[in-house]
Amino acid sequence: MACLAQPICPRAVRALLAAWSLATAVGAQAAGGPPAGAPGAMPEPRAGAPGAMPEPRAGAPAAAAAPPAAGGAPSGIGQRIYAEARPRLVQVRTLLKTQDSQSSVGSGFLVTSDGHLITNYHVISSYALQPARHRLVYATVDGQQGALQLLAVDVVHDLALLKPVDPGPLRGRGAIDFRPADAPPPRGARIFALGNPLDVGFAVTEGAYNGLAERHYLPALFFGGSLSPGMSGGPALDDQGRLVGVNVATRRDGEQVSFLVPAEAARALLQRGRDAAPIAQPVHAEVSRQLLDHQAALVERFIAQPWRAAGHPRYRVPVPAEAFMRCWGSGSPAGDKGLQFERSDCTMDSVIFVDGPLLTGFVSVRHEAYDGSRLGLLRFQQRYAASFRNEDFGADNRFRTAAQCVERTVDRGGLPLRAVVCLAAYKKLPGLYDLSVLTATLDAETVGVQGRLDARGLSFDNAQRMARHYLDGFGWTAPKTASR
Repeated sequence: MACLAQPICPRAVRALLAAWSLATAVGAQAAGGPPAGAPGAMPEPRAGAPGAMPEPRAGAPAAAAAPPAAGGAPSGIGQRIYAEARPRLVQVRTLLKTQDSQSSVGSGFLVTSDGHLITNYHVISSYALQPARHRLVYATVDGQQGALQLLAVDVVHDLALLKPVDPGPLRGRGAIDFRPADAPPPRGARIFALGNPLDVGFAVTEGAYNGLAERHYLPALFFGGSLSPGMSGGPALDDQGRLVGVNVATRRDGEQVSFLVPAEAARALLQRGRDAAPIAQPVHAEVSRQLLDHQAALVERFIAQPWRAAGHPRYRVPVPAEAFMRCWGSGSPAGDKGLQFERSDCTMDSVIFVDGPLLTGFVSVRHEAYDGSRLGLLRFQQRYAASFRNEDFGADNRFRTAAQCVERTVDRGGLPLRAVVCLAAYKKLPGLYDLSVLTATLDAETVGVQGRLDARGLSFDNAQRMARHYLDGFGWTAPKTASR
């Protein structure tokens, strides 16, 4: 019998667990947020995204007529770049319909002579998801203002295509040209990020082009310069004024480590959406479609990679390859006479912003290896069980349902595992779920390993595949031997 009137029911989770057990003689695990990564290993914050680098919420002063000296006085080239691009820069504001107050601000730039402009999706997400409550307006450097309409979004690459309701004030200003895709700047070349930082006025920031950021699943250009909230969606140009990328994010745990969406993603969005009719309804269905396409490709690539060895002398523990993830290790202090442990956290730098604090489209894996031989059986088992019980699986909120979980003891090649699987459904993004798998070995009295996989924004079928793949990674490193 199908479950009705709820996104997930215990019967569905039990069916999922049964399918895994029948197929591979393994079980399942639990849900919650991704583990906190080591410094420098966390998913990059989106410039201007709530919870990362929030865009200013205060009312905006009049747009500045000349650029402030962002990160030092602009060079002669920077002055020329700004002067040429100045008519094509806009500030993009999301306003509450019932009043003239801003709920977010960002930057944008003209890409056609008809007034089409590009910005980040996260700059206009409130409007895209709740158009009945918000409206979009632009403001130019020379003080022109007007209403905007949304034509298309690319939530995966954090881009949106807009067009003014009345294109008249923006006609004749020209457009930012795209640099040819087959001729990227040389590494170390000077590029110029433009936008309206902190809503204080339009500015230009110089920095270095450093190619694609390494180990990112989604392509991101590494910009060796400063980006501030409010510059989100602005253009980053080469020394000829051609678009290299779109300002999108910066790292808070470093200096002058910022990121751009490659220009090709903006070009593709323009080609797809320039003749589209304005979007007047919420874009949840389109966002779901794009996220489902994204997760399908991500799961295929993740599962195609073999697990790396954790180096544990007793257990085979699944550790992901670092092709598009980073793994950080930690452990108990040297000389500690209590519980000994080693921990590994593997996280993706690429995440997808949807709305407010809702980030999705990524995977994280961790494990903790415990040695309680100095504690004795009773104290170790108490600590080991408490560590398993303190996992957070998330609560019902405006984005997701409460996690539905099932727990069992399962066998993996003779290795007994305590296993839990949890799924939480996205309330307004049909077909998407957050999966968590939590395991603990049960074969020994004073040693053990606990592991966890979190995958955000999967289809139900791919949640099944990911859980099976993760649990297949556990086993013995050598024939079973007695251990206390």
